[in-house]
Amino acid sequence: QLRLVEVGGGLVQPGGSLRLSCTASGFSLDHYALAWFRQAPGKEREGVSSISARGGSTDYENSVKGRFTISKDNADNTVYLQMNSLPPAASAFSFCAAASGRSWSSQPPRLTYVAGYDYWGPGTQVTVSS
Repeated sequence: QLRLVEVGGGLVQPGGSLRLSCTASGFSLDHYALAWFRQAPGKEREGVSSISARGGSTDYENSVKGRFTISKDNADNTVYLQMNSLPPAASAFSFCAAASGRSWSSQPPRLTYVAGYDYWGPGTQVTVSS
């Protein structure tokens, strides 16, 4: 079965850190660009960060720049999102998505690019609260 599965969500205090992982099963992420999205209650899904298939180029939503780091480990078939200095506003359901295609070999997908992903994970809840 071809799928993505996220782990690492949970409850963290404001200012704390979490690391999300997204692992592919049934296919290799070598030629896929990856992205993390989040969706808070009552809000639309928004792109948080993306990384090119080769892993050399990344993009971040403005509010997370300097605090979040996306990385891709092809040997582990996993993409990670390290999230530091989390504010309560960061509480949301977080998803990873994988996109194939030559366009994303050396550049990350735009964070507004939502419709063209080949696979989506079921998501993991991130809650930032004291």
